[in-house]
Amino acid sequence: MALGFALNEALAAATAVSGALALAWWWRRRQNAQSAKPWWVSWGAELFTVIALVFGCRVALADWMHVPSGSMEPTVQVGDVLLINHLAYGPRLPFTNTALPLGQPRRGDVVVFRHPDEASTFLVKRLVALPGDQVRFRDGVVAVNSEPLQAQWLGEEGGALLLQETSAGVARTLKLHRGVMGRLPIAALGDACRTLGAAAWDCTVPPGHVLMLGDHRDNSADSRVWGFLPEREIYGRVDRVLVNFTDLSRVLKRL
Repeated sequence: MALGFALNEALAAATAVSGALALAWWWRRRQNAQSAKPWWVSWGAELFTVIALVFGCRVALADWMHVPSGSMEPTVQVGDVLLINHLAYGPRLPFTNTALPLGQPRRGDVVVFRHPDEASTFLVKRLVALPGDQVRFRDGVVAVNSEPLQAQWLGEEGGALLLQETSAGVARTLKLHRGVMGRLPIAALGDACRTLGAAAWDCTVPPGHVLMLGDHRDNSADSRVWGFLPEREIYGRVDRVLVNFTDLSRVLKRL
């Protein structure tokens, strides 16, 4: 599930422009304290503090993003606007890849992170396993560290199967398709995994990395496509849906 950061990019540009105007106005007043205030001061320089605060809060504290695809269905729906909590694992310093550590990602968290191959693209997936974890994958269902595979059939939705998977003490609803059931290539996971069948494999997560999967297991470009994710690329945790204008029942829904 790729997420756009167009608003943050616009805020970054606005911060830079208004900052330059503020600096220009400061320099002009320093040269001539009686200078008349030009129009660009009110519409640019004087807005610098507000814009910079909004941008800094969005990057370091909390953010909101629109969901364009269904790779995390049924947990996250197309059209959801998600609340991203950057404080869950520590606020990130603006314009850097550095976070102040206040917490650690946990198995089962829905997280936002940088795409390993496209630094400008951010994704939302489920964190399934942490460094050193041993993972079993069977027909779309995972088990961690020798726990039993636990999956309960819930019904069907749009021709897809809905199952409740419980792993590492966390229950979530998966969407799977008959005839697929997790049968996707896992070459990107490399030597850390052992393939036992079309939809059966075991992995040990490498140090400093995590395993990411989408809840829509047969329609998700996740670790099976681009490999294990470096922990440092995790930007925040998705706490809840703010709104979905096509389904108002999802307003403030906790994930």
